Amino acid sequence: MDESRFQYSSYKSGELINGIERSAHRALLYSTGLDTGDLHKPLIAVVNSFTEMVPGHIHLKEIAEHVKQGIWEAGGIPREFSTIALCDGICQGHSGMSYPLPSRENIADAVEMMIEAHHFDAMVMLPGCDKIVPGMLMAAARVNIPTIIVPGGPMMAGSYKDREIITLTDMREFIGQTQTGKMTVDELLEIEKRALPTYGTCAMLGTANSMGCLAEILGLALPHSCTALAVSAEKRRFAKLSGKRVVEMIGEGLTARKILTRQALLNGISAVMAMGASTNTVLHLMSIANEAKVQLSLSDFDEISRKVPYICNLKPSGKYPLSVLHENGGIPSVLKAIESKLEPGHMTVTGKTVLENIKDVPLVENDVIFPVNQPKNEEGGIAVLYGSLAPDGAVVKNPA
Repeated sequence: MDESRFQYSSYKSGELINGIERSAHRALLYSTGLDTGDLHKPLIAVVNSFTEMVPGHIHLKEIAEHVKQGIWEAGGIPREFSTIALCDGICQGHSGMSYPLPSRENIADAVEMMIEAHHFDAMVMLPGCDKIVPGMLMAAARVNIPTIIVPGGPMMAGSYKDREIITLTDMREFIGQTQTGKMTVDELLEIEKRALPTYGTCAMLGTANSMGCLAEILGLALPHSCTALAVSAEKRRFAKLSGKRVVEMIGEGLTARKILTRQALLNGISAVMAMGASTNTVLHLMSIANEAKVQLSLSDFDEISRKVPYICNLKPSGKYPLSVLHENGGIPSVLKAIESKLEPGHMTVTGKTVLENIKDVPLVENDVIFPVNQPKNEEGGIAVLYGSLAPDGAVVKNPA
C-alpha cells in the first residue's frame, strides 16, 4: 500500500488528516465542504465572540468575514467558532455582576478546548468587551500557537446640544444630576438615545478599551489596529490584514509565548501607566502572565508607576474619547512617547520588535498625548498602595 497517498499536511493539523487511520476524520472534514486540496493547507481558527446582546460584539460576525477573506487569500483554511460575551455595563447594579469575571475563565477554557481538540495551526481572535479580551489573551498564552487579536474597536462618542463628548461614564453622572434636579427627566431620556451613537466598545478608556489597547501593546495585534473605530472601513482592512499575517506567522514559527514574554508584560505595564488605563488591567495582566508562565508581581506595577508618567488625556479621567487618540496616532504614538521606558527586545506579530515598529512613528505632543516632560502626572495613572488596610497592596487610580 502506498502510504504517501494518505499524507496531506506538514502542519500541526496533520494530526487530524494524515494516514490511513484518519480516513474517517477526513470524511468528517469533507462533509463540512472542504476538498482534497484544502487538506494540504493550514487550518486557522477564527475565534469569534459575536452576540446580538452587546454593542462591543454585535458587529463581529461581519469582522470575521474580513478575517476569513485574508486567510483564504494567504492560503489558509479559516474555520470559525464562538465564545460567550458578557457586557459589564449591562450587568452592573444587579445580580448579573456576579458573572463577568468568571466568564473570563469560561472563555479561556472554551478556546483551549476547541484549539487543542481540533489541532488548529493558528488563530485570529475577535474579542470586544471587558473580560473577553483577557480571556482570549489567556487562551492565546495557554495554547501557544501563532495568534493575532483583532479587538472589535471603540464606538464613537455621543453628543447632545452643548454636551459634545458623551461616553458611558457620563451617563452615570447624568443619573445623579437628574436625581438632584440639575437635569430634567426629559433631557435624560433624550440623552440615553444619543449617548452611544454606534456599536463598539464604550468610547472611553474603561476596561474594554484598556484591554483592547493592551492586545496591541503586548504585541499580539497589528499596530494601529486596536483603536480603529468599530464602524470604520479601517477596522475591516485590519481584520483582513490580520488574517493574511497569521498564515505567514505559521511559517515563521512565531507563537503567542514568543511574544508574551516578561519584556512584553513590563511594556504593557508601562503603557498602562502612561495611558491611565483601567485598574482592572492589573488583575488581567497578572492572569495573562500566569498563563504565559512569566513571573509578574504587584511590585512590578509599583516600580514602573514611579518611573512612567501619566500622559494621555482620555476619558474617564481626562477629556477625550478613544477616537481622538486614534486620530493622533493611537497606540504607536503612546509607545513613541515613552520609548525610553520600553524593554527593547519585545517581539510582536509583525515579526519586528516593538522599537522597530515605532522607529518611524512621529512624536506627538499636544493636549491628547502630553509631553513626557510636562505630563498630567509625574507618576503613572495607576498607583499601588500598601498599609494596614491592605498589607499585600491595593490598586487605585492616580489621576492628575
